[in-house]
This record gives sequence, C-alpha cells and structure tokens, in this order.
Amino acid sequence: MKAAAKFDTIVETVYNLPLEDKLELKNLLEHNIADVRRDEILLSYKQAMEEHKSGKLKFSSDADDLMKML
Repeated sequence: MKAAAKFDTIVETVYNLPLEDKLELKNLLEHNIADVRRDEILLSYKQAMEEHKSGKLKFSSDADDLMKML
C-alpha cells in the first residue's frame, strides 16, 4: 500500500470516529508534537553548545560582520 493511500485510509478512519475518540486522538497528537519539538530544541541546544566549546561559533554586534557571517 502506498503511503498516500495509507494516509487517506487513516484520515477516513479518524473522520468516522465518535467525537470523544477524535478529541482524545487530538490530545494525544498535541502532546506527541510537543514532545518531538522539545527533543528538537534540546538537540539544537546540545549542538550549539558543542559548536561553542569547539570555537566554531562567532559573535559580533556589528551588523556588517553579522551579514558576512550569513
């Protein structure tokens, strides 16, 4: 089964659920999304700290220098 067809089947199944089940699924997905985002932020923080420790990060308050860094 193709991914698009599988997704369509899932969507159709969800649409046919009772309201209480839809709300519970919504709640579960919102918590899952928040957990995933927290994990992404933590990973980004750890990578930034490693770059900082290794001296790869450069800082400047000069706008021209900042533009050159991009």
